[in-house]
Amino acid sequence: MKIAAFIPARYAATRFPAKLMQLLGDKTVIRHTYDNTVATGLFDEVYVVTDSDIIFQEINNYGGKAIMSIKTHESGSDRIAEAALNMEVDIIVNVQGDEPFVQREPLEKLLAAFSGKDGDTVKVASLMQELKDHILIEDPNYVKVTVDRNMNSLFFSRSVIPYPRDKSNAISYYEHIGVYAFRKESLIQFTNWPITALEAAEKIECLRYLEYGIPLRMVVTNYMGVEIDTPEDLIKAAKLLK
Repeated sequence: MKIAAFIPARYAATRFPAKLMQLLGDKTVIRHTYDNTVATGLFDEVYVVTDSDIIFQEINNYGGKAIMSIKTHESGSDRIAEAALNMEVDIIVNVQGDEPFVQREPLEKLLAAFSGKDGDTVKVASLMQELKDHILIEDPNYVKVTVDRNMNSLFFSRSVIPYPRDKSNAISYYEHIGVYAFRKESLIQFTNWPITALEAAEKIECLRYLEYGIPLRMVVTNYMGVEIDTPEDLIKAAKLLK
């Protein structure tokens, strides 16, 4: 089984333009992400998929593998699907370009969802972590997910799910982390489906899978690094790097 990691990398960013090309220590953010993904040793190939000549050259000039997008894409999933369409690959992992502190353990657990007694039934898997801070639980910027007894997703929402009507019950809340693993055919299928009503309302692309009857196998992780969304995040990441 061939496994590849794809890192979608846009140059433009609303909150922090050119964030992937910012220096973090002695390397850019995107090179940290690429190098740390390669260093996990989990993948047969690692690619950066980008719409930017600057990012393309940044990866190629240091011996990495980069692919230029042909079309304009709304999502990282669409960008990856275009790049992988004619490749021989079985499992595709989407690693976010603005996550420079990629580690092996969460990705290894994610890939393990495709093995074991029912692994052959899993088409898409993703990560989640427990949320305990009620300010974050109520924050719509934190996408919440509920799961069934088999750890398959039931729903994703920016609202509080489940709603604690009976506050005497102990409820666990989980944040969805946007790191995905797909069987190639499932990813290609996803990009051919029209955007669905729930996805459009919540602005959460994985709801499209649920509306077409495909649950995501959710995997709990306790580790998350620093996502670079703002200049303040970059300062935080620099401190962590030291």
